[in-house]
Amino acid sequence: MDLRNSCVANPTGKKTPSLKQSSGNHAFVDQSIVILDFGAQYTQLIARRVREQNVFSAVLSCRASLAEIKSYHPVGIVLSGAPWSVYDKDAPPADVHVFDLGLPVLGICYGLQFMVHTLGGKVRPAEKREYGHAEIDIVSDSVLFQGLAKKLAVWMSHGDEALELPPGFELMAKTHYAVAGIQNVAKKWYAVQFHPEVHHTPQGTQILRNFVFQICGAKPTWTPRHFITSTIEQMKQKVGTGRAICALSGGVDSSVAAVLVDRALRDGRGKSRLTCVFVNNGLLRKDEFEKVQKTLRDRLGLRLDAVDASDRFLGKLAGVRDPEKKRKIIGNEFIKVFERESRRIEKNEGKVKWLVQGTLYPDVIESRSVRGPSQVIKSHHNVGGLPEKMKLELIEPLKDLFKDEVRKIGRELGLPEEILQRQPFPGPGLAVRILGEVTRERLALLRECDDVVVSEIKEAGLYSKVWQSFAVLLPVMSVGVMGDQRTYACTCAIRVVTSEDGMTADWVQLPNEVLKVISTRIVNEVKGINRVVYDITSKPPGTIEWE
Repeated sequence: MDLRNSCVANPTGKKTPSLKQSSGNHAFVDQSIVILDFGAQYTQLIARRVREQNVFSAVLSCRASLAEIKSYHPVGIVLSGAPWSVYDKDAPPADVHVFDLGLPVLGICYGLQFMVHTLGGKVRPAEKREYGHAEIDIVSDSVLFQGLAKKLAVWMSHGDEALELPPGFELMAKTHYAVAGIQNVAKKWYAVQFHPEVHHTPQGTQILRNFVFQICGAKPTWTPRHFITSTIEQMKQKVGTGRAICALSGGVDSSVAAVLVDRALRDGRGKSRLTCVFVNNGLLRKDEFEKVQKTLRDRLGLRLDAVDASDRFLGKLAGVRDPEKKRKIIGNEFIKVFERESRRIEKNEGKVKWLVQGTLYPDVIESRSVRGPSQVIKSHHNVGGLPEKMKLELIEPLKDLFKDEVRKIGRELGLPEEILQRQPFPGPGLAVRILGEVTRERLALLRECDDVVVSEIKEAGLYSKVWQSFAVLLPVMSVGVMGDQRTYACTCAIRVVTSEDGMTADWVQLPNEVLKVISTRIVNEVKGINRVVYDITSKPPGTIEWE
């Protein structure tokens, strides 16, 4: 099973919300491969490749303490790539005592240079930089290349090279221009200058597999069942006899989180100490408030309180145009509603201490600069949009996972496919799909446009084949002609993308006929729209959502 996880460090020095620490899962991990991230674009691919071997992998900031690293019970360490040179003044640091842990270490690209630089060798700018496809020669026997040919196609991305190797190291692979791999067999320290985690290195998975199993001695025990069992046990210990509420949206993430915690908090008579709260913030899709209630009560059997707080949210958003302000307002208002509901429950059932959220890894890394030198992209309402002080403590059982992994967990739990196959919907809802001010009138327009898009994508049999499909209302008015009359109306953008985990995405080349039907229906059926455009931007450089 492919089960990536999140980093947990916060090297920015910025104050994070006082949540008394949300609940993670690693306390129940008996082994892992810890990946120290120096800010590379491929770090999550390393984690994915390890998880594909049914071995737990933990991505931590390169600044993570030794205590934090040890808390994951690592059997091996991977040092990621980075967009830096090790001799740069601002190059991201790592605790050099990581080499004193007695664990196997694999350096990748910058990781190789960090090992050389730290352990007594020399790194310099290369006379010839290597980017893209390359061929390496394996010149020494190595467990890392066990079962592979002596010549390998690889993917390079570096402008520095190892000039002198540290004591105890030998060359194990090279290109025509530079060192491609080194090893210290006695210490079980290995490093490669290329990227084995990308598909452009055809034998890369085998190289990582050799490191994980042959060198680190890991066991392939990380499975959906293991995750579910360990999470439920952790929730029982964490919450004890207390009560919790769950922020439930009806999407995959919050539904899986709710079922997990619900199973942990049921007593011997089957009564649950979890109350799920579904809030209508006025930013939901067409008819969603009613449909979600029916699905969650009838199909999942959860205790559900449905709260209509649309006036509250829309009142706070009045006149707000900045997307970051929107997200933070929505995050704050959600917490206020949950705290109000918790007080209501306490009057009849006892104190509520915990708030369960379906936070995923992309929410975390896009909301905070947690991966070494990586940057904040946008604040998610359930992470960066949280208030500084909260009365409830967070439980986030899925914060180490990506969407595809959560769906696997959901299937193991027996959730119906109609829930598991729902496309992601942002927590701030339609507020981040309306560029500019959010008003009831603009929401009404967007709901109708979005309903057309989703219904036609389903009609074409594409809904479960793409990552997301939705409409965006642009702050652009344009001239049109309808029925021989001049119009001056709004513009709607259509966004359809494919992705594995939401971290990167490609726009979908929809069939012309599907685009034609969507455009025609929107212009004909949604009064106030006279122009439809299609977004053909991938991520990066764009994000999936427009705000």
